Amino acid sequence: MLLTRQALKKVTSSSSALHQPWTSHRGVAVIGTTAAASHTKLTNSNTSRSMSTKKNLVTDEAGVHQTMKIDKSWRNKPLFRRQGDVRFKTGLEAANLLVGEAKRRDEHEVDFIDSATSTLQCLSPIFDRNPRYAFVAKQLMEPERFIQFRVAWIDDTGVVRMNRGYRIQYSSSLGPYEGSMHFGTHVNSGFVKSLGFDSVFSNALTGFDIGAAVGGADINPFDKSEAEMQRFCQSYMTELAKYVGPDIDSPTLGMGVGEKELAYMFGQYKRINIKCSSGGRPFLSGGDQTSAPGYGVVHYANEMMQDKGDSLEGKRCLIIGAGKVARSVAEKLLEYGAIPLTFSDASGHVYEPDGIDVGKLKTIHKIKEERGALLGRYIISSTTAEFNSPESLTDIPCDLVFPCGAMKDINEEDVSALADNGCIGVIEGGHSAVTRDGRKALKKRGLMYGPHTLTLTGSAIVDALGGDTTDEQLQAEVSRIYAHVKTTAQEFNARGDLFAGANIAGFLRVANVMMTHGAV
Repeated sequence: MLLTRQALKKVTSSSSALHQPWTSHRGVAVIGTTAAASHTKLTNSNTSRSMSTKKNLVTDEAGVHQTMKIDKSWRNKPLFRRQGDVRFKTGLEAANLLVGEAKRRDEHEVDFIDSATSTLQCLSPIFDRNPRYAFVAKQLMEPERFIQFRVAWIDDTGVVRMNRGYRIQYSSSLGPYEGSMHFGTHVNSGFVKSLGFDSVFSNALTGFDIGAAVGGADINPFDKSEAEMQRFCQSYMTELAKYVGPDIDSPTLGMGVGEKELAYMFGQYKRINIKCSSGGRPFLSGGDQTSAPGYGVVHYANEMMQDKGDSLEGKRCLIIGAGKVARSVAEKLLEYGAIPLTFSDASGHVYEPDGIDVGKLKTIHKIKEERGALLGRYIISSTTAEFNSPESLTDIPCDLVFPCGAMKDINEEDVSALADNGCIGVIEGGHSAVTRDGRKALKKRGLMYGPHTLTLTGSAIVDALGGDTTDEQLQAEVSRIYAHVKTTAQEFNARGDLFAGANIAGFLRVANVMMTHGAV
């Protein structure tokens, strides 16, 4: 039967409405104007109800417990197909399968396995609600690119020296790669991969369009002369320049990499590349990154104390470490009216029973700015300081602890000692400063815990906002991010668990974009 002209017109108009083009921006699909108008008419009656109901972070349904109508089919798909189909029934089972796969591939990378295990256990509630996210997590377990190269340089005696250089470009889903550089004998592939994995969630947490990358080299920068470090940094950047650059990958400060080292690298990059800036902003310059990480840590500590109806004023604080982050933590603590008590490095720790004031902090600044200088020299200039007494830092009575040194500085025994001495919280100023057992002990003893995934976002915030970023702007961003993490933790039945909240919030932002990109 032939259609009438009027009927044909209706069919044609309906068809054209269904085939309007789609456009997308940052993982959000927007339907064309005709179909959007139709959709608006259909949903007008539900507008008031939907606006009054807060939607869940994972699905379109309200409330914590979801039925997962759309993505239930993903639970029936195999997560792995290496030796037969491997499926999961619960989110925790999915997390364990992903950790098992990481161990099978990279069992020797202990730091990475540790980070992956802790993070994936936090993400298991997401896999429960929407199984599709487990498949995204599987993609995220593997970095986009891992670069390892030889760094040859000549020392002051004319001998050719050799080191390994690394740069892991973990994820560019949200934007160009960006992340810290680290020099030290502890730097290896597992260390770099661990920090790269963590930085995916940390950078995503800021809300800015920032990817994730980490790099470094296994050189000890503290027993080298200035000339040797310059030659090393130039050799390192000669190879690294093939993979980094404006709008591609922006390295930032890290352990053993300060303003001097970064400046040497920029000088070499500028020498061998024509383009060394973007939008009038020089490559490797992103605001005051020297103090930003430490200031950010203390701002987060202040948010945590305010949550408890308290403040930092008068709080006695242990600082573990004596690098640029540790010293900027002390500086900001003094501004809040807190009392820094200690610093530590390879020589041991110094303890000022009455606190480290501005004058004493300037003396420590002056000592540590000299390459390779140890904290023990401070004893000569202070009549009140105690050196390596008591034998363990954690035996000193305090209110808060800021570990800003090496990874895994605080273990289960340390947490017990701190709790027994009246400590109420540990706020990380260094990457993974608390061990997994230490985190469990903190929860068991009821101590506050500020995870590095959250507290070390200061550098990324300042780099994103630019060189003119003020401390007030940093504080405002910290307050915004803290509130978001706190809300996310509560949404996923982990009230007060900032470690879970930070990992979940960061993962969801990256994963939602990754799903729009397909299998890449």
